[in-house]
Amino acid sequence: MPNQVFDLNPVDYIVPGAVGKPGQRVFYLQARKGRRLITVVCEKEQVAALAVATERLLLALPGADADPDTVPEPDPATLSMALEVPLEPLFRVGQINLGYDEIAKRVVIIAVESLEEGDESTPSMVRFWVTPAQMRAFGIRGQDLVAAGRPTCAMCGQPIDPEGHFCPRRNGHKT
Repeated sequence: MPNQVFDLNPVDYIVPGAVGKPGQRVFYLQARKGRRLITVVCEKEQVAALAVATERLLLALPGADADPDTVPEPDPATLSMALEVPLEPLFRVGQINLGYDEIAKRVVIIAVESLEEGDESTPSMVRFWVTPAQMRAFGIRGQDLVAAGRPTCAMCGQPIDPEGHFCPRRNGHKT
């Protein structure tokens, strides 16, 4: 796909989602504006980082005073949203950025395409313009989505597979 830039300004909704069993899930970000639906594939760690960064950003907004009680209420419609199928992702995300446009009063998520090593073309990107309430719901849903995965080993921090876990901190002994 040649370099393309997509702007959903503003989104009607945005949702993180995953398909598959824990340990084999594929993570997505999906947003809609009118008839335009954009889906991108991302990593679990990107969803987790975006959820945490969202909370920090919302607390830092003018008027929030770093008080969790002043963070906008989540958009109830977005909390209950599911990914729309069929899933036809535009690209796999390599880099994701989060910002805030004070004039528009919108959070901006910028997802940049991951290119193969040695590919010198310009990556495609998508910009999602989201209300603070929609982002609050996105952050909550993202945290829930990540938490629904495999449990984490207390010793090494790696995910524990249902078949067991070989922890490097325990010299490879199964826990």
